[in-house]
Amino acid sequence: MNRLQTNWLEVLLALSMAMAAAYLVADLVGRIVQSILRAVVADRGAETRFVDRPRRIIRLVIFLVTAVALSFPALNLVGYRTRFGSNPETVLRWVLDAGLRIAVIALCAYLIVHIGSAAARRFELEMSRGSGPDVHERSKRANTLGRLLQKTLSTLVFGIAALMILRELDVDITPVLTGAGIAGLAVGFGAQTLVRDIISGFFLIVEDQVRVGDVAVVNGQGGLVEELNLRTIVLRDESGSVHVFPNGEVKTLANSSKDFSYYVLQISVPFDTDVEGAITAMRDAAETLMHDPVFAPHILEPLDVFGVDSWEPGTLFLKARIKTVPLKQFLVGRELRKRIAQIFTDRRIPVPVPQLQVTIDGEPQA
Repeated sequence: MNRLQTNWLEVLLALSMAMAAAYLVADLVGRIVQSILRAVVADRGAETRFVDRPRRIIRLVIFLVTAVALSFPALNLVGYRTRFGSNPETVLRWVLDAGLRIAVIALCAYLIVHIGSAAARRFELEMSRGSGPDVHERSKRANTLGRLLQKTLSTLVFGIAALMILRELDVDITPVLTGAGIAGLAVGFGAQTLVRDIISGFFLIVEDQVRVGDVAVVNGQGGLVEELNLRTIVLRDESGSVHVFPNGEVKTLANSSKDFSYYVLQISVPFDTDVEGAITAMRDAAETLMHDPVFAPHILEPLDVFGVDSWEPGTLFLKARIKTVPLKQFLVGRELRKRIAQIFTDRRIPVPVPQLQVTIDGEPQA
């Protein structure tokens, strides 16, 4: 009978102690990670994604690594020698040396990326707090920068971690780095368009020209900005079609929702209408809108009436605009048009009716 069969109680006790110690270490590390992530996130609604899930994964990895690291010394302590592989001492030494370092590198990379994601989430929340018309603007900018930081951090950390793991596996990374340098030089010459797109995207974000959630017109195409990457800007128009523009190809960009928006309306009245009475009616309609608790938070300034903007035979056109918070101009504008129509009806202000005037020349036939 071998040593394991004769002293199985000692082996079981040693493994149990190793598992218990591994559990205590994993639980301690998990609590520390949980405290760090909670302090960074500060958002109870996002704890499942940014706190609970990473804590469980990190605790499991720590438990497995610590259990493996403690099991072999525990078995040796009770006199049991493992018999796996052609050279068990070499395998054990690799597991406890390079293997542990690889696990720690992977774990640290995962932890850094999730802490970065949690920090980006915290940044978005802090920028979204407060009151005033600029809250929505700060929130959109924080969302855009947060996504960019998360993608950049993930790429950088996982790339460095992969190189460190290759080094622990005794893979010479010097040719890899040299090849990457040569490939980068070749890509620099062959992908000038890509480099131009990235540089243009960088300045689009840094200069705060447009953000995720803005309504913009890019190269004549309007839509809602769904994504803003270093290489492309993605718009979705009102019909649901997605338009992707390389940042280097953006020749014209009109942001319709930066800081504030205007809804411009043109009201037509008959040529012989009392213009001052019609303008007063328009302002009164806007005044009722500003006292409505549903629409008042979206309006920044009273209705600005320019007056008679143009005319056609039998018709005058009154032009006005109202200032609103970003993306609310259409909601406010439609309601304003409805109230102007109602107040025109109440005050008997006529609206133009298409007319056809026919003139007959000559004597009537008998």
